[in-house]
Amino acid sequence: MTTWITICDTCKRDDWNAETATQTDGETLAALVEAANSDGADVKTRRVSCLMGCKHGCNVAIQANGKLNYTLGDFEPDADSAAAIVEYAQKHSASETGQVPFREWPQGVKGHFVTRHQPIPE
Repeated sequence: MTTWITICDTCKRDDWNAETATQTDGETLAALVEAANSDGADVKTRRVSCLMGCKHGCNVAIQANGKLNYTLGDFEPDADSAAAIVEYAQKHSASETGQVPFREWPQGVKGHFVTRHQPIPE
């Protein structure tokens, strides 16, 4: 089953400057996540315009049918964050329920969880 990393490409962190930035922080993070997920076997990425988590920018959602789904935010748009997001998504994909034991979380996602959603009933 495919796990999706949904990345808000319109996110702007508090220090974002429209006069000097060539792209949003979300676009930067999206490109880094896509690069970090280059094999993309069980994890796919997609960009969306707004996850409505502006107080927590940069935001991503980790989602799969029939599994727990998570929204994470307040990431720096950098390679370390992207690698941690992809690693967590790979563990989510490998989990039958989508729940990943805390001891297996990459350090880079700890403290970034915003919401958890139960699977949609079938």
